[in-house]
Amino acid sequence: MNVPVARTPDVQTKLPSVGTTIFTVMSALAVEKNAVNLGQGFPDFGCDPKLLDAVTAAMAAGHNQYPPMPGIFPLREAIAAKVETLYGHRYDPASEITITAGATQAIITAILAVVHAGDEVIVLEPCYDSYAPNIELAGGTVVRVPLTPGSFRPDFDKIAAAITPRTRAIVVNTPHNPSATVWTEAEMRRLEALLAPTDVLVISDEVYEHMVYDGARHESAARFPGLAARSFIVSSFGKTYHVTGWKVGYVAAPAPLTAEFRKVHQFNVFTVNTPMQHALASYMADPAPYLELPAFYQHKRDLFAEGLAKTRLKLLPSAGTYFQCVDIREVSDLGEADFCQWLTREIGVAAIPLSAFYAEGFDQRVVRFCFAKKDETLRTALERLARL
Repeated sequence: MNVPVARTPDVQTKLPSVGTTIFTVMSALAVEKNAVNLGQGFPDFGCDPKLLDAVTAAMAAGHNQYPPMPGIFPLREAIAAKVETLYGHRYDPASEITITAGATQAIITAILAVVHAGDEVIVLEPCYDSYAPNIELAGGTVVRVPLTPGSFRPDFDKIAAAITPRTRAIVVNTPHNPSATVWTEAEMRRLEALLAPTDVLVISDEVYEHMVYDGARHESAARFPGLAARSFIVSSFGKTYHVTGWKVGYVAAPAPLTAEFRKVHQFNVFTVNTPMQHALASYMADPAPYLELPAFYQHKRDLFAEGLAKTRLKLLPSAGTYFQCVDIREVSDLGEADFCQWLTREIGVAAIPLSAFYAEGFDQRVVRFCFAKKDETLRTALERLARL
């Protein structure tokens, strides 16, 4: 009897340009070299114990089976109330808010819901690394428009020039990862005016909405009627409440857009962790944790910036997020990626090259640190960086 030869068939990749992310590479190197990991964007401190208690209480109360596909209603109600209070726009929790398995799932679901083969989607580089693969998986064409080098502000002339009859959507991210730039009201209004005569949709990545500093405010797309009417607004409980591993977020969008979003959502994740949803709904009754978050992170930003100012690294503005970018030209002749490898191996601090957020690896000699760390972690990193 002939035994069949076990053979794995060849598969034509849908994402030929995708490999291991820079975050995985640098985090692994940080572990190997016992470096302080200021690369990947996650806290090294815990969340409020009250939130953990709320999860335990939800599980003890029997909230351990499937929740409704769009998320439990009390959580959607709490989100609607928060958005209305902060940004002045009322979303119907029944038909316009959906709980997602984190912001990354929310973004790919929005793209899959509205982007068809041949559609163009504008992304503003540098940008989060999931945007382009999401568009490609939907059969769309990625149209890359650079933010202004150095300031990372939107260039509306270039955005306008990139819009064609095939443009289906634009992905906007403020506060911006990786540059820590925050869009102004004037910039949001200019986007609103630019898109008004078009049918271009907006995917507004607002996961750092509660991390805006120096008395400024977050200009959500929800604040602007012309944008709210065409936007999927994405946010993240993981970022806001220091629980990135929970992978819970949400999308707010007009009912017709939400209907299409949910068609895809129900077949890629169906629904999201039940006890976490109940805990978050209960925890949101007190707005203090997110209202106080800017002061919490501004302290860390300022602590870190004060230490970096004693090095030859040149600080770029950090108006939002929990990232601090620095210019490395006075420290090293290396390119960004090589510098981050050297910094991890020789200095014992891991960072991320900004070139990783550009498709063509545009190197501005700028790297990104994450300051969502305990004060003692930041001080340890600063002690090592003082050698620069």
